[in-house]
Amino acid sequence: MERVGDARELVLGYVDALNTVDEAMRAAIPSLERLADVLGLVHSRRISRNGQVGTYSYTVHGAGCRFVSGNGTEVDVDFAVDGSEIFDLWRLRRYGPEPLDVTDQDLRTAAQSLQLLLTEVRPGWFSVAG
Repeated sequence: MERVGDARELVLGYVDALNTVDEAMRAAIPSLERLADVLGLVHSRRISRNGQVGTYSYTVHGAGCRFVSGNGTEVDVDFAVDGSEIFDLWRLRRYGPEPLDVTDQDLRTAAQSLQLLLTEVRPGWFSVAG
């Protein structure tokens, strides 16, 4: 049960870090209405695929972006067609400067226990509710 508690803290930390990334990126690039707009800026060549914005380095990949803070905390997120931020169990496991040793089942149980905060958009993929 302790591992599920650790996994729950990891999920909550990831969501908090994702919100912090969103705020930092929108402060640094005022034209961003939502974090997913980073993809459009890259595709239109207004910003580079890799770069530094504030205290975060970023790398745009496929349908998402990986952000790394100055202390090494990694937040990798994909964007759904509607622009919402989505993440899977693999991204949760990789979160932080030193990822915890938790199983997919620990993370799934933790995420499902946070159903007021998270929505499972497809099996194993989550979005912050609301």
